Amino acid sequence: MGGGAALVVAVGYVIITVLYARVGVPPDSGDAWFKYLPGKTTAWWAILVISVFTDFLYIPVAFALYLALRELNRNLMLLATVFVGLFVVLDLAVTWSHYASVLLLYRNYVSIADDAHRASYIAAAKYASAILRSPLEVVYAIVTLSLGILFIGFVMLGGTFSKITAYLALGTGVLGILSLTSFSFAIIGNAVLATVWLFFVGSKLCRLSQE
Repeated sequence: MGGGAALVVAVGYVIITVLYARVGVPPDSGDAWFKYLPGKTTAWWAILVISVFTDFLYIPVAFALYLALRELNRNLMLLATVFVGLFVVLDLAVTWSHYASVLLLYRNYVSIADDAHRASYIAAAKYASAILRSPLEVVYAIVTLSLGILFIGFVMLGGTFSKITAYLALGTGVLGILSLTSFSFAIIGNAVLATVWLFFVGSKLCRLSQE
């Protein structure tokens, strides 16, 4: 179950990447969001739904990894599992809740012609977009999960999983921490390595279950 979930998350990340490439980089402010969204709402709802679904799938992935690696370092795996669980909660409560707010506000914005009501929707969207652009959001959406994967990578060095899988985890963790600098290479590299790591993890967990 954990192996299958990891593979589904990896495929979901590939789909999200394709959708992101199609819609382009989102803007910084609420009014800019409303100018950017025409013709892109369907893609953004798809990104949101897939992202929420993959967040939930991290729960069986983390549990399966804990079962597979607990004999090597139980305490570090417990800490890693806590960070993964914390990521799931924060990403759902903060990241995707605010993206959903922007999309719903835009839907209401285009459905009315009254300027006063439109201004209120823009103001609300500015608040949501400010949350999404804050440095703390990077911690919630990237760093928290990356720390969990980093700890898992350290445990993986002890055996069971291949060295490549362990190094992918370590690279994901380091780039996740570097994403606090807002350098695009760190953010993109973190996403790429995490996706590849999940493919390796899913394949290995499925083989372990058969063994």
